[in-house]
This record gives sequence, structure tokens and C-alpha cells, in this order.
Amino acid sequence: MYRRPMNRATQKKALTWVSVGASDRIQFINQISPGLTARAFAYMKFFKLILVTYLLCWAGPGLPEQVYHTKDSFLAMAFPGGQPNTGVVWLTSQRKLDAEELLGHSPSELRIRYWSLNGRSAWILDKIGKEQPITIGVIVEDAKVEGVEILVYRESRGGEVRHDFFKKQFEGAQLIDNIDLDRNIDGISGATLSVNAVTNVTKWALYLHKQILE
Repeated sequence: MYRRPMNRATQKKALTWVSVGASDRIQFINQISPGLTARAFAYMKFFKLILVTYLLCWAGPGLPEQVYHTKDSFLAMAFPGGQPNTGVVWLTSQRKLDAEELLGHSPSELRIRYWSLNGRSAWILDKIGKEQPITIGVIVEDAKVEGVEILVYRESRGGEVRHDFFKKQFEGAQLIDNIDLDRNIDGISGATLSVNAVTNVTKWALYLHKQILE
């Protein structure tokens, strides 16, 4: 293949490019084509900004995660007098059908873990509020709610469900016909989905408590 020989000026530029360092090369480019380096850096910054924006959009906005109780602290609250036993409830086809009535959906897990001692049981269950799961603890004794606690709250709104004025509404509540609580639970403005999540999980825990007694 025929190649056109370089003239002396081109040869001199090529030799200069090879012999100089990176910073000198930038100066060399500016001498040959003023403004080229500035435009190149501007393009690099622009594409870097596009990349960062894309990654942030892909990752999605960060959501707060508030931990109010660990598993151990909740169980210590539920069983102050001793060490509870652990067990599981297997989710049969019928129990999954009942769960659809209580939770609004069929659970994906095959079994649910619980802790019990002297007729009292404790349940740690997750339920989606608006977009994120809320980890809820429910204590049951004699088929009645002894207490409800929010262990972890991950939503950006609706965190008022962790307060006593809301949680105390569940104390003493019972399940009627395996479907509804024996009382109405007052909602919280702006936290309807979180209120529903806590209410449904409480009903589910009462139902599960009955299952371990049968």
C-alpha cells in the first residue's frame, strides 16, 4: 500500500509529540489548535454529569430506615420473665387463602417463625406500606393483642404509626370470624397505607396465634 511521505514540518510535529510529556502535549495541542483542549475538557465534564445523573436515577432516591427495636429488644419486651421457645407455622393452602382476606395478598413464604412462652406468642412480620416493607412486632395472649410495636420503618411518610396514641388502639383487640378486628382503628392523616399495613399484620398475627393452639 502506498503511503505519502511526511514532509519536514509533519515529521517535526510527530517527533515533538512522542518526546514530550502529558502536560506538554496539552500545550502542544493548544499551539496547533487553540481552544481544542478547553472544548475537550468541557465535553468530558458534560458526559461525566450525564453519567452521574443516570446512575442516580437508576439507583432511585434514598429512603430513610428508622430502627426502633431490634429482634432481641422486642422479644425481651414480649417475654420479660423468661426465654421463649421458637416454632414455625407452615402455610398450607387454606392458610394462604385466609391470608388473602387478612393481608390482602397471599404470602410468598412457606412458613412463619414465632416465639412463645406460657400461652403468649410474639410475631415479627413485614408488610408493605406504600412502597417499602414495615417490620412489625405483635404480642398475643389469650387470643387478644397484648401489644404492637414498629421495629423498622422504611417509608418516607407515615411514621406516626410508631407512636403510642396509635399502637394502644390494638391492645385487647380480638379477631372476629378470622377476618376483622372487634373494633375500629382510627386512621392517621397522610399515613393511610401504613395504618392499613399495621392493622392487617395485627389481624394476621391473631390468626396465626390461633393456629398454634389448634
